[in-house]
Amino acid sequence: MKNSRNFYKYILLGILGMVGTSSTIFADTFFVANRLGTSGLTALNIAIAIFGLLSGTGLMLGVGGATMFSIYQAQKDSKKAKQIFTLAFLNAIIIGFILFCCGLFLAKPIAQMLGAKGEILSMCTSYIKTVLCFSPFFVINYLMMPFIRNDANPKLAMLMMVAGSLSNIVLDYLFLYPLNMGILGAALATGFSPIISLIIGLFHFIFHKNNLRLVKIRYSFKDTLEIIRPGLATLISEFSASLVLVVFNLIILHISNEIGVASYGVVANLGLIVIAIFNGLTQGLQPLFSVAYGENETKQLKHLLHKGLIIAFLIGLAFHLLSIAFTSQLVSIFNSENNPLLEQWAKEGLVTYFVGYLFAGLNYLLISYFSIIGKTKLAFTLSIFRGFVGIIVLALILGNTVGLFGIWLTYPLVEFISLVLATLAYQREARMLDGYLLEKEKRETA
Repeated sequence: MKNSRNFYKYILLGILGMVGTSSTIFADTFFVANRLGTSGLTALNIAIAIFGLLSGTGLMLGVGGATMFSIYQAQKDSKKAKQIFTLAFLNAIIIGFILFCCGLFLAKPIAQMLGAKGEILSMCTSYIKTVLCFSPFFVINYLMMPFIRNDANPKLAMLMMVAGSLSNIVLDYLFLYPLNMGILGAALATGFSPIISLIIGLFHFIFHKNNLRLVKIRYSFKDTLEIIRPGLATLISEFSASLVLVVFNLIILHISNEIGVASYGVVANLGLIVIAIFNGLTQGLQPLFSVAYGENETKQLKHLLHKGLIIAFLIGLAFHLLSIAFTSQLVSIFNSENNPLLEQWAKEGLVTYFVGYLFAGLNYLLISYFSIIGKTKLAFTLSIFRGFVGIIVLALILGNTVGLFGIWLTYPLVEFISLVLATLAYQREARMLDGYLLEKEKRETA
């Protein structure tokens, strides 16, 4: 992986895979909005908050475990690498079962907690119960993709994501149109997608020379914490995105109405594609970061980060310009009833909200970098601020003073502040790293 020979391969496959994954929710939203109208769109926008919990826990174990797996592999400790994989897999089964039970017995209280009422409550409960019953498959799927990518098979990891997403799109159409199953059909289509993805993932073990083996272990909380630490920032990022969705929905319901929630659903779902690209870029670079760090190639690690930051900024700029140039066309995708108020609010939100993507990709990469080099407290703090504390505080202040425009403004403001903080932290770490390299060079030439 030296000299960045795998740089573009890994990030391209990572981006394609994550875009494929994000299209699962995007497809649900598109078909529900066009088949069930504004009520369906509102219900779905409330219910999809549960995906942050599913993806967050799975990716926490997957990204964190795969990071440690790659580091041990780079250090030629294959025994420890296999133990890490086994422990991560065991934790995924445990978490998946707990979430399955929550779906079976607590779907309605969860829907009420998320803000659903009346007709919306019934639709939300149905969607949440069905999706959470597939929890073990979701969590294991999110676990396996980073491990397969880190085990030198990024192409299959990408194919897993794309296959799951394509099956979801086909089943969405089948269940919502010919079979007319309503919101339940959308939930079932989504639930089957990780099963298809995992079937594709089996090819890694059948046809590919791999280092992923389940071995006999004793459950260890200490080793579990070792897995969780590098993936904690990912959990916070995914879970906080869902928490923010809930808070925004509740604030919007307070200051406007269900059409306001639907308009936020349009903006948030279009933004899912951009976030997926940033996640793909980050996850694509993660194996390269981990190996460079495990081999103590600090200059290479710094070089990879700088290239990634340039690409992240260019992606954010491109989508910001697209949101300005094609505002009406993008909003119309989800406005099947041609609701003028929905169109007005969503247009305003889209242009303002997408300013945040100029900064968001840079934050994703810097936080991932801090996690991999062992600065987990710093990564955790930044993740908590940009994904939870900062955005909720600003949303409450701006939403209640400026109105709906304040909600749209919250995201870019928080991402900008987070980038300033992350940049200051990176400059401090870079100065320490440069000092370390200078001392090392002096010792080697002495």
